[in-house]
Amino acid sequence: MNPLLRNRLRSAQLIAVVVVAVCAWFLPYGLDGYGIHVVNIAIVFALLAVGLGLAMGVAGQINLAQVAFFGVGSYALAIFTTTSGLGFWVSAVLAMLATALAGLFVGIPALRVQSHYLGIVTLGLALAFTNWVTNAQIAGGASGLNGIPVPPLFGIDLSNEYLYYYLELIVFALAIAFAVFLVRTALGRRLRAMRDDSLAAGAVGAPVPLLRMTAFLTASVYGGAAGVLYAGLIRYIAPETFSVANMFLLLAMVIIGGRQSILGCVIGAVALSLVREALVDFSVYAQLGYGSVVVLMVVFAPTGLAGLPGRIHHAVRRRRSGDRAVLKPFRPYAPAEPAGQGPPLEIAGISKNFRGVKALKDVSLSVAPGEIRGIVGPNGSGKTTLFNVISGIYTASSGTATFGTEVLTGQRPYQLSQLGLARTFQNLRLFGEMTVEENLLVALDRSAMRSLWRYVLWPVGIWRFERRLRHDAAQLLERFGLEDYRAAAPKSLPYGIQRRVELARAMASGPKLLLLDEPAAGLNGQEVGQLQEIVRSIRDSGVTVVLIEHNMGLVMSLCDRITVLASGGVIAEGTPAEVAVRPEVIEAYLGDSFSTAEVVRAVETETMS
Repeated sequence: MNPLLRNRLRSAQLIAVVVVAVCAWFLPYGLDGYGIHVVNIAIVFALLAVGLGLAMGVAGQINLAQVAFFGVGSYALAIFTTTSGLGFWVSAVLAMLATALAGLFVGIPALRVQSHYLGIVTLGLALAFTNWVTNAQIAGGASGLNGIPVPPLFGIDLSNEYLYYYLELIVFALAIAFAVFLVRTALGRRLRAMRDDSLAAGAVGAPVPLLRMTAFLTASVYGGAAGVLYAGLIRYIAPETFSVANMFLLLAMVIIGGRQSILGCVIGAVALSLVREALVDFSVYAQLGYGSVVVLMVVFAPTGLAGLPGRIHHAVRRRRSGDRAVLKPFRPYAPAEPAGQGPPLEIAGISKNFRGVKALKDVSLSVAPGEIRGIVGPNGSGKTTLFNVISGIYTASSGTATFGTEVLTGQRPYQLSQLGLARTFQNLRLFGEMTVEENLLVALDRSAMRSLWRYVLWPVGIWRFERRLRHDAAQLLERFGLEDYRAAAPKSLPYGIQRRVELARAMASGPKLLLLDEPAAGLNGQEVGQLQEIVRSIRDSGVTVVLIEHNMGLVMSLCDRITVLASGGVIAEGTPAEVAVRPEVIEAYLGDSFSTAEVVRAVETETMS
């Protein structure tokens, strides 16, 4: 985006925020007692919706327990104040802690199951909570709990709903600011990367299990805050407030407004809260209407109301696709001094069985530091399975892989990324809902999850870290000739450029070992030549490269040594010239698509050049 246009857009956004803030501050002056009550309830549901949007829309975790978090916050506050006799604000802090623990508990299934299975589990936990509060004596049973005290605040009478509105407004503004801050910085990008492709997110260093727990923890904190505000407002709670019907109403708010947008979640929550009050006498028909609108939105506008401008903009850009910028040349890395001094890759006796299928059989090979090693073989020979074992996606049935002193087998993908291993995939696995720059920023982020305390206690440190990441991303975009595409979604780009984006993302993590799975697939002759230049430059910078490739011209001219797999085992290994004339290699692989004469000619041409 043009810098001038970007500055104008930011100015317009700032003005819009100021206008909305002023209107919100003076809103009570135009409302009667019933109107301000409706608005107060709408703010509570908007807070709930933002929490659900962070877990479901930003992090991609199906969470049908948000209303249970809401209930835990409300009931914990009520129990601490009415039964234990604690003050309101002390009880509020304890209620938030209780809700956070509930969020961590509910998030545990996300470590094992995903998709609709996770939805079923979280819905079951929400039903279990409703059943418990309906029958537990400490929770007041079906009658609920009353007598919750008015929150004291410097002598302000918060029993007055007009004054309580300002308390809610301040809490809500802080919650929105934190949500926007989170989404637009490193943690939010990691959560979005996990949503788009959890496998690729792990491969570039995002700790997926911890991120899933963080998503539920964040959602629960927002649910707990909403529960505390609701209990302080109504001063009476009952099980029907936290029913499954309200959970699906909350879900409708998020889907209709736009689950991937904080603003969309707020718009959906406020709009449906007001519609619900308008249709209070027609509740049965209203529920049917909500369901119908949700179905229509999922089918025709999956990004919700907030996503419509982006969809329109994307459609306009597609019509103007002829104005694309030309991909700029790659700027080579500086050669490493001294070359070839990194650790070796040692693979010893690796086997991988899928029930009765033996995908790998006692595979052993050694890759020297700074070498470009080619792995070739017919389809189904186990090449990608070997990469998946080395990169932590699969667990080896037997055998080990080491890189210097580090054992690779048995570790998770994000742990291997932190150790200096990067990879690309046979089928592109870019983060499709993020920009090219954001794809690189996710891989550039090497921070540990234990530093998340800074989001609450030291946000200035997060902004400084963000500036450093964006500076590094700009340099990487320039090196790979992608600066004109920094704000584009990868899926909108030509296939060859997407391949280069994936390679740039792999290099963003600063790897010592790079695994390339068919990097030339789908590329034309010019793009293959550019790829060859890039891979050689990467090797010269001190990175060991192992690649799987079916383009034998590229393999023979690029690789220092070649390992040939067939039926899950190694059948040959050596220089390109040695491997090309082996009868077993020709019979198993080369004879079908690449004659010996062609191989020898490719090798001789490369030697002469």
